[in-house]
This record gives sequence, structure tokens and C-alpha cells, in this order.
Amino acid sequence: EVQLMESGGGVAQAGGSLRLSCVASAVVFDDREDYIVGWFRQSPGKERAGIACMSPVDGVALYRNSVKGRFTMSSDNAKNIVYLQMNDLKPEDTGIYYCAARLDYCSSYGITGAKFWGQGTQVTVSS
Repeated sequence: EVQLMESGGGVAQAGGSLRLSCVASAVVFDDREDYIVGWFRQSPGKERAGIACMSPVDGVALYRNSVKGRFTMSSDNAKNIVYLQMNDLKPEDTGIYYCAARLDYCSSYGITGAKFWGQGTQVTVSS
């Protein structure tokens, strides 16, 4: 069973920054495995949607258009942590952010589904 635990959520003003962290089970960072990890966001009144994904092995991240150029996903494989650096935050970035592993689909056409989920962390951006 893969364990995922997010932290770093909070309140920020529009234009500000937050960095989310996700501590994951070591197997996620094992280069013998094929884990894809991602960040999903559930905004008020909307369904949960993928916003970023990557393989911790090659470190190449893909992003949803709405966050491209503002958010950066990375990992520290030695510490078993996946990050989401969020800059130039907007009120529409408000939501619960989930870390996920073993994604169903991670490509420039979409980021969907996952087998393992964290409990989520709330991000609120005020205007």
C-alpha cells in the first residue's frame, strides 16, 4: 500500500506563492517501478482535476494549461518528497489539493485518475 501525505496548504493573497509537499512511500521513487505521481485539485463546486504529473525517475513534468508557467512540480527522491511550487496564485486556484500516485493517464492531453491518494490539503487564495 502506497502512503501519501500532503502539507503546505494555507491562505495566500492573489499574486503570492505557496509550496505544497507530499511525502510518499519509498516505492514511488524506485527506478525499477513505473510510478507516475501527480497533483490534483478540487475547486469549490467542481470535480477533482489533474493539474500536474511527472515520473520521479526522469523528473519531466506536465501541466494543465491553467497552471502552466505558474506551477512547478518536482521531487527530492532522496527524501521521498514530491513538491508543487505555486507562484502568481489566483483566486481560482482555491481548492483542496491532492497528491496521487500510480496515475491512469499523464500526458499533454490530460491528467486523469490514480490508484493511491493523499488526504488533501486546503489552499485558499484571496483577491
